[in-house]
This record gives sequence, C-alpha cells and structure tokens, in this order.
Amino acid sequence: MSPVLGSVFWLLVTLGVLVTFHEFGHYWVARRCGVRVLRFSVGFGRPLWRRVAKDGTEYQIAAIPLGGYVKMLDAREGDVPAAERAQEFTGKSVWKRIAIVAAGPAFNLIFTIAAFWAMYMIGKPDVAPIVTAGPGTVAAVAGIRPGDRLIAMNGDPVGNWSEATEVLANGLLGNEPLPVRVKGTDGAQRDVVLPLQRLDASGDIGKRFAQLGMNLQAPPVVGEVVKGDPASLAGIRPGDRLLSVNGKPVSDFDDFTKLVPAQAAISPKLAVAVQRDGQTKVFDITARMKSEEGQPTRWLIGVARQPLEEATLRYGPVRAFSESLRATWTGTASTFNLIGKMLSGEASTKNLSGVIGIAQVANDSANRGLGWFLNFLALVSLSLAILNLLPIPVLDGGHLLYYLIELIKGSPVSERTMVAGQYVGIVLLFTLMGLAFFNDIQRMLVS
Repeated sequence: MSPVLGSVFWLLVTLGVLVTFHEFGHYWVARRCGVRVLRFSVGFGRPLWRRVAKDGTEYQIAAIPLGGYVKMLDAREGDVPAAERAQEFTGKSVWKRIAIVAAGPAFNLIFTIAAFWAMYMIGKPDVAPIVTAGPGTVAAVAGIRPGDRLIAMNGDPVGNWSEATEVLANGLLGNEPLPVRVKGTDGAQRDVVLPLQRLDASGDIGKRFAQLGMNLQAPPVVGEVVKGDPASLAGIRPGDRLLSVNGKPVSDFDDFTKLVPAQAAISPKLAVAVQRDGQTKVFDITARMKSEEGQPTRWLIGVARQPLEEATLRYGPVRAFSESLRATWTGTASTFNLIGKMLSGEASTKNLSGVIGIAQVANDSANRGLGWFLNFLALVSLSLAILNLLPIPVLDGGHLLYYLIELIKGSPVSERTMVAGQYVGIVLLFTLMGLAFFNDIQRMLVS
C-alpha cells in the first residue's frame, strides 16, 4: 500500500474507532439518564449507511469522517409531544446533563487507559537510548559523545528511546536546561546539561530537535550484505566494523551512508577499511548507481546496518495496568504543558498538527506493529478528551461551562448568550483547524 493510501486508510480507522467510542459515551449515559436518542452518527453530512432500530433510534455512518454526533430529543429544536417530555434532554436535572456531556471525553479517557494497557501487555518494539551528536552541534558541545547511553533525563530514569524522546519533547517546549545522566562507552556515568535555552524558540519541536543534534546511534557494523552487489563481490561480510571510506573516518552507520555517495560522486572506486577479528582490512569497492524501493537513483555498495539494540517493554496484566495509568497521567500533563506554553508564548503554535499530520503518523505507527498503533490510538484519544474539555462553545467543555454557570446562578444561560457563544466557538475552532492544517502543509513543503 502506498504511503498516501496507507495514511488515508489508517486515518479513517483511527477516526472511526475514536469517534465511535466518544459518541457511544454520550449515547450510553443519555440512555441511562432516560433521554431519548434520535440519531447516533459517525461522521457528518450525507449518510453512506443507515439503519433504524426498533426503538426508533437511527444509526448511520456519514460521508465526512471528521467527527460524529448524538442527536437527542431536545425542546430547543422543536415542540415535544407531552407523552415524550419525560425523555427530553433539557428537562433533565443539570447534573444529568453534565454527566451526558462529560461522558464523551470520559470514554476517550477510558479508551486511552485500555489502549496503553493492551500495548504494555503486547509489547511495543523499541530500541536502547544509545545516542550520538554531530560535531559542533549543541548536544556535542554540551558533552554528548558517540555511544553514550541515556540513563536518566530530568531526574527520571529512561529505558528506551521512546521514553527519552518523550522527556526531551517536553523539555523542547520550553527554554530550560535539561539535566541528563549518561553512561559512556567506557562504562563510566557522567552528568550532562543540555542547554535547550540556546535553541531557536520560534521553531516547532522537530526543528529544535534537529538543532540540538542528538540522535540514535547506529553502530558502524555491517548487518547484511546484498548478494551480487559491489560490497559482496569485494569480500565485505556481516559483522565487519566499518572504519573509514577513502581515509575519512566513520563514527556510526549514518556517517557511512553519507560518505559513500559523497566519495563515489568524485570517483566510484572506493577504499573501505573495516575491522574483522581484531585486524584492519581495506577493500577496493566500485560503487554502483542504483534505486532501492522506489527511491531516487544514488551511489550504493549493497550493505545494511546491524539492527539496533532492542529495549522492548512488556509487562503482566497488573503491572501493565499501573503503567497505563502512569502513561495517561504523563500524557495529560504533557498536553496541558503544551497548551499552557503556547498560550503564554513560550512554545510556538507550529507544534500543532492537523489531519494530514495525524494521517502520516497513523500510517507510520501501523506499519511498525500493533504495539505502536495502540500507543498512537491512546495518545490521539487522550488529545481528543482534553480538546473536547476545553471551555470553547460548540465543544463538550463549552456546554459544561454553561451548566457550571447554571449551577452557580440557579437558572440556565440565556439562549442569546448560547447563540453568541456558538459563533465564537466556531470561529475559534476553525482558526485552530486552519492553523494546524497550515502547519501540516508547511512541514510537507519543507521536507
């Protein structure tokens, strides 16, 4: 499946699952509170599939998949027959209305915990946080050396690269120095402070991460040799440690993949030095112009890197549940941290992602396995829960704000105020969506 089709497919799967779960929360609690549900819709617009149940509730899947709704019997939308008034939404107590509205985000939160729980039991393939830093980068100047293993960041232990990037992403939202403990290739531990305050504050997290210059290290060890390609014909074997190309030293496999085309562009004949069984051997290899997996033609010799050191987290049901609660709390704190820093101007609004960005990450995580996709679903579900609880009219949080005011003043908010709030909410929502879409397009153009 092509990246574009894959992104569209997995976006539809993601939205279908999460929207259905969110709207089912409203539906289920409304029914328990004695409110009649007229329609349960996944998506907006023209229905693609429709069914009317025996109780009169209409279930449908609509053409525009960016959301959904539960339509309840509501006196504000027309006259309600006397026989049905006991099932009408506005006639219920304010506490029941609060429960119905809050149920959508609550079900998203429940889904988040369940998805994280399943992820930790299945296991999410990950790699050890062994890093490198390019010469002259902010991380290198701070003291990060090739082969350093991250032990702790900001005082919290990290066991894999995902945990490390999570802590780093939170740090990159602000401008505070980030203390890191590393274990060097000599086995000694030392403390390093990453000066995040020196990075460009106007950029998004991706740009600031690139400026930092700290990345996973792929050891310069050959993992696979393509039969019939130049490296194989010259005598390179799996397990050989790459030392240099035309005398230029190699610190990790990324260095090697950059040096080969750069040197081959000068002359296809390369002198590749490797270490094998404690001895240094130099092989004369003639690079070839070749295309791999539909990529543009480039100079290659036919070697692949050794797999990175694995660091997969997998737990039993009890430990997995406690870890899912921790991950949900951490994700919630990170999201509110991002919102707060964007409102205060400390973090750039370029960190917002829209439908295109979500689709791309959905496809990438699905291709990496079930554990990764569950992690992605959990994070998006948590974001939906938090977004819907923001006090913006047209969102669940806006309605909850109205009901809070009703509890305080003893009477419902006036219809005029609610209508004005709806217009304000629509403008705010479309502004956020437009900004997120603009960021997605800009990232695509830059990449």
